Amino acid sequence: MNVLLRSVVFAVSGLAVAACSTEPPVALKPSEMPSAFVAPIPAGAPVWPATDWWTGFSSPGLAVLETAAEQNNLDLAAAAARVLQARGNTGIAASALFPAVDLNADAQRSASSIPTGKGKSVTTTGNTFGLSLNASYELDFWGLAQDNLRAARNSARSALYAQRVVALTVTSDVADTYLDVLALRDRIAIAKKNLDAAKRILAITEAKVTNGISSNLELAQQRAIVAAVEAAIPGLEEQEREARYALAVLEGRVPEGFEVKTQSLDGVVAPAVAPGMPAALLVRRPDIAGAEADLRAAHANVDAARAAFLPAIGLTGSGGYASTAISSLVNPSSLVWSIGASLLQTVFDGGAKTSQLDVNKGRELELVADYRHTVFNALSDVESSLGQVSSLADQEKFTTEQVNAAAEAFRISELQYREGVADLLAVLQTQQTLFTAQDTLVQIKLARLQSNISLYRALGGGWSVDADKDAPTRNDFNPLPIPIGG
Repeated sequence: MNVLLRSVVFAVSGLAVAACSTEPPVALKPSEMPSAFVAPIPAGAPVWPATDWWTGFSSPGLAVLETAAEQNNLDLAAAAARVLQARGNTGIAASALFPAVDLNADAQRSASSIPTGKGKSVTTTGNTFGLSLNASYELDFWGLAQDNLRAARNSARSALYAQRVVALTVTSDVADTYLDVLALRDRIAIAKKNLDAAKRILAITEAKVTNGISSNLELAQQRAIVAAVEAAIPGLEEQEREARYALAVLEGRVPEGFEVKTQSLDGVVAPAVAPGMPAALLVRRPDIAGAEADLRAAHANVDAARAAFLPAIGLTGSGGYASTAISSLVNPSSLVWSIGASLLQTVFDGGAKTSQLDVNKGRELELVADYRHTVFNALSDVESSLGQVSSLADQEKFTTEQVNAAAEAFRISELQYREGVADLLAVLQTQQTLFTAQDTLVQIKLARLQSNISLYRALGGGWSVDADKDAPTRNDFNPLPIPIGG
């Protein structure tokens, strides 16, 4: 008997060990992470952006819009609702660790007929009263409920990190769209200045034709230039309206009546930021943290699917009072109770549990690949943004020199044309060169500012696991492949 008992104990212990929660698979090896970024890094720039990174652009209008978007954006509201749902699911999963208790009270009145012979009977009536408390509890001997709770908690973490991703996307989109509006206003202003210059030259040409100095050909050419510049302005104005409407939606407002007070990119600066070490992205980007949480949740589901193969042990108990008179219902003599235990083991389910385990394993493998893909995309985002910041700064420098030279050339050619030294063709060429260079410079400046926004987004926008009070602390959250020391 002792040998048999020892064997049973060893067998049960082995099953319990097999059902224990296990560590998620290693999704990324330390050797796969680069030691440094290749793209040029700004000298002396602070490492990692602040959470309110948009204040570094020195545009009060942008700061006001960002604050309003954080409060009113509808995508953020939906993401917050998803977090609430995920936390509710965590509470549902946690409830399996506690007994279910029900309170029942009942009262019955019944009548029965008792035969007395000779076709007669006596009818008796009586009352029955009951008050009981019933409890049931399934022992989490194999850790099934704990695994389900672990999966729910990590799903809640994933929802929280997804909310942070939405917040980062919204704040970046607000900044991008705001700069679009200002750049389009600058381009409209440049086009109107070009139109004024074209009309000024047209007036000179008309005077020369009247005096017989110039031909009608030159007059027709200049009128065509004026019409072409006028035709370009409505298209730019429509683009500005559409960008403003898009900004209104990001602000959680209707487009009608929405205005942006700032009129130009002048005064908007591009604050520099350095990316730090590549491995630090693992705790600086909410999408990576979310991908890890998804993987941990999937692995917990695998553990739960394994535990589902093992017997379920349930306990039930009830206690209360039963009496035929309400006055004696709670007397000790009316006390009734019961207690019991059950063992449930599936014998045959047509392979349902095995198939569910395969499903969960497949989901885990899928999320391993997703995690790696997210990390590699993050590295690519930072490298690309750093390269764009550097190259666009050089382009802006050279294009500024081009604009200055073209402005001087146009000034000289207009003066010479007025004095009759230069012909109209030279004026038209210098005017077109200046207008194109000015318009290009605005677009390059916009692209440079937006490349800084892209870099802030690629670096997580100042977010980190440690800085998020609602997220796990570093003590209970370590990136799967490369734990980051704190």
